[in-house]
Amino acid sequence: MKPTLYLCLLLVGLLAVVHCHHDSDHHDDHDDTKPQEHYPSVKGNPKSKTPAYSKIAPSNADFAFAFYKQVTSDAVEKNIFFSPLSISTALSMVALGAKSTTLTQILEGLTFNLTEIEEKEIHEGFRDLIHWLNNPDSEVQLNLGNALFVDEKLILLQKFLEDIKSLYEAEAFHSNFQNSPETEKQINDYIKKKTHGKIANLVQGLDPFALMVLVNYVYFKAYWENPFSDLLTHEADFFVDGKTSVKVNMMTRDGFYNTHYDKELSCQLVEIPYNGNATALFILPDEGKMKQVEDALLKETVSKWVKSLKQRRIELYIPKFSISGSYDVKEIFKRLGVIDVFENHADLSGITENSKLKVSKVSLKTEVFYNGTEAAAVTVVEMVLTSLPPVIAINKPFLIMIFDRSANSLLFLGKIVNPTEK
Repeated sequence: MKPTLYLCLLLVGLLAVVHCHHDSDHHDDHDDTKPQEHYPSVKGNPKSKTPAYSKIAPSNADFAFAFYKQVTSDAVEKNIFFSPLSISTALSMVALGAKSTTLTQILEGLTFNLTEIEEKEIHEGFRDLIHWLNNPDSEVQLNLGNALFVDEKLILLQKFLEDIKSLYEAEAFHSNFQNSPETEKQINDYIKKKTHGKIANLVQGLDPFALMVLVNYVYFKAYWENPFSDLLTHEADFFVDGKTSVKVNMMTRDGFYNTHYDKELSCQLVEIPYNGNATALFILPDEGKMKQVEDALLKETVSKWVKSLKQRRIELYIPKFSISGSYDVKEIFKRLGVIDVFENHADLSGITENSKLKVSKVSLKTEVFYNGTEAAAVTVVEMVLTSLPPVIAINKPFLIMIFDRSANSLLFLGKIVNPTEK
């Protein structure tokens, strides 16, 4: 079987504002629109019916669409794909060590309304979301993890270490940042292992004043609940715009899917479920309507879409694609009002007392391998009516969202303008 793979990696580099010279000590088809009844146990309150992560889900969705609009403003005609959950998790970890205005800017940049949710509830929400998504019994392989690589001379506050381990399940490693090649290899080896060899040699040219690197990774592997057959995959045109078309490998399947056409926004919706709790929502705007749909991307819009989905038999066409992309998250966050954490006056005194730190770089690396096919030797037989179903062909620029339904969380968000561009 060929799996669907998504790999997203976020690196946050922290460096000393003033270089320190003194030494320190070490240290079957069905309707997927039905609400989910199952909740994970909440640590500290196992009898609670409302998981802690439900409190952060609305803000995480708001952040995802705010961040997307910033990214697409810089790349209107480019492929986009990222994990908003990866970004918000990494910056929330930085917030653990932030204080004063630096802290407020980070949390408000992540779209948290601090008059409605307390800082403690935010971190508890991420704790339970990480715990739930890393469920080893799930049919979807989803690994969300964090790590700290800390210079041997940088002494971290014990509370920060305890919190980042207990709330974000982060691993901590000592590194010799004075030996950049050695530290880069250590981090790259870790990343390669956690992404099953898919991302290698990511870190190159560490800042000479770097003292700590924070890594967040997401590894996602899933199979379609109703697979596409290689026997039916064929070459077809994908219309990048009104004048340009490219040849793609187009998968096809006749079956039942949740669909809806939004007349107001002029876009077709198709939900394609994976085995387990994950599902993909494809949004196909009519020609010339992409910006109209993008401008309307809000959690309220998506909620309305999901509620409108109805199961129908269709003949579905969807292209294969693979994407590799990098994003300068730092500049995007500055436009979202997160400024102080990148400046010399950053207050990250909750991380360490012996050095004044600021965030020097926030990089997002994404690798997408979107096949979603099952070997031709597997036979899937479905009983359908003899009449021909309507055709939905995803053969022009589209949006895609990957959700974990049980956690009501948006895992990935993207736009595919040209499936042949890497």
